[in-house]
Amino acid sequence: MSKAILTTEMEMVIPFHDVDSMGITWHGNYLRYFEIARCQLLDLIGYGYRDMQDSGYSWPIVDLQIKYVQPSTFEQKVKVIASLVEWENRMKITYQVRDIETNKRLTKGYTIQAAVDASNGEMCFVTPEIFRQKISHLLPVEDASTNAASIS
Repeated sequence: MSKAILTTEMEMVIPFHDVDSMGITWHGNYLRYFEIARCQLLDLIGYGYRDMQDSGYSWPIVDLQIKYVQPSTFEQKVKVIASLVEWENRMKITYQVRDIETNKRLTKGYTIQAAVDASNGEMCFVTPEIFRQKISHLLPVEDASTNAASIS
């Protein structure tokens, strides 16, 4: 597994409207939990969705994987952890949903987003300079200098 460049976590209680008739969280809701954590992570970077739009890029999800390890249930307290693990050619964020009391992993997954130039709709195969600037202070010195040299 790749080393995280930045990690954030949020806590929540599984609400009634997210569970099925058996009191188990409906599987599709985990994607919403991932999205909330992803927005928090991008805000920490200073490159939330409004910033992306203002910079001339959209970042659609091009790949998604999710594994349901153990169900969560109504009123269960969980934490959702999001970690940026790749950024050079795409943005890969990994996720974990864990029970707060036991720290047992309930769900894990990842999303991959690719930059798309809003002016022409073309996918970028290298991360745009604006995103490189936003995360440069998060990178180890050797990574930042290596990547800066490869941009030239």
